[in-house]
Amino acid sequence: MHDIKFIRENPEAFDAALVRKGQQPVAAEIIALDAKRREALNESQAAQARRNEASKLIGQAMAQKDAEKADALKAEVAELKTRLSELEEQARAGDAALAERLAALPNLPAADVPDGADETGNVELVRWGDQPQFDFEPKEHADIGPALGMDFETAAKISGARFTFLRGGIARLNRALGQFMLDAQVARGYAECATPYLVRDEAVFGVGQLPKFAEDLFQTTDGRWLISTSEVSLTNSVREQILTAAELPIRLTALTPCFRSEAGSAGRDTRGLIRQHQFEKVELVTIAAPDQSEAEHERMCAASEAILQALGLPYRKMLLCAGDMGQASRKTYDLEVWLPGQNAYREIASISNCGDYQARRMNTRYRPEGEKGTEFVHTLNGSALAIGRTLVAIVENYQQADGSVRVPEALLPYMGGIEVLQA
Repeated sequence: MHDIKFIRENPEAFDAALVRKGQQPVAAEIIALDAKRREALNESQAAQARRNEASKLIGQAMAQKDAEKADALKAEVAELKTRLSELEEQARAGDAALAERLAALPNLPAADVPDGADETGNVELVRWGDQPQFDFEPKEHADIGPALGMDFETAAKISGARFTFLRGGIARLNRALGQFMLDAQVARGYAECATPYLVRDEAVFGVGQLPKFAEDLFQTTDGRWLISTSEVSLTNSVREQILTAAELPIRLTALTPCFRSEAGSAGRDTRGLIRQHQFEKVELVTIAAPDQSEAEHERMCAASEAILQALGLPYRKMLLCAGDMGQASRKTYDLEVWLPGQNAYREIASISNCGDYQARRMNTRYRPEGEKGTEFVHTLNGSALAIGRTLVAIVENYQQADGSVRVPEALLPYMGGIEVLQA
């Protein structure tokens, strides 16, 4: 959500920021909606004041035995009552129209976010690790995986496309990854959480996924939504609260399944584990004061990078351009892992600073120390990491000529003595 006062006072700056994010200018429309709503409210207040005044004058007229004046005032009060009902309905409709329009708008990009319409405008900041060299032609995970227990056919029979059934050592590796990642983030100071996987409309709205992205989600018959990431549950854990400055920053982490319809991805990444309807992910969420959020963004990105480094997976860090960022983000880093089978870097983590955008939707504030008033908090979220895509990266980067896959050293304590996955 956005601050209507800011839009009224800075319409050109607001529109310019929206255009950077690929949107059409709307400040004039928003200001007009707000003016109509305010006009109804002001007229309603004036009518209420006149009604109160006329009601008092009726008593005076009756005391003075001026029946004609009293009757005229009574007629005026009755007319004002009808008009007040109309004005209140206009104000309610105006509030709803303005809220609906604001809710559909994305967050504004931070000043240091580069211009650009799509991924071609993203800026590479860092590369880490050496790409592995093979004395054979490296294969994609979808070609290596089936012999190791990555069963796409059984999953398709059970659930359809974009699901995977894991067996044996590779299932153990999948579990090991989640435990390793979660343990690593708890050690870095993020509090481990176990969250609901089903949430209400207001929780999905709070993080900015409703109303615009309903088709990307799965909804149950009773109206609840399956979480697309534990960002939804973790961030909403502070909804409608006033926090103290001493509580901030709040750092949370969770390992959960994630459910996505992938409505807009027809024909993309149809082979393998890259784009699934169901997958697991370790998520990081931070609730911070505004003056903490930039440092927390860098801290969170470093926490995700540390996982890739510990696993020995080459990656690059990208600063997303304005047009390639998500709805709720004001600044986003993507981490892209090297996949030898595809001979390409592919996204494995997205780490975003959402500023006060989600906090306004959740009505989450904090009280700065020594002040009576409150301010909206800032929220941040990031992947640390998506389990399936990390599994893909390990299979491709640690593959051997005979089709086996070495287990990264950092995961050996979780593997029960398994050092190599083989058919």
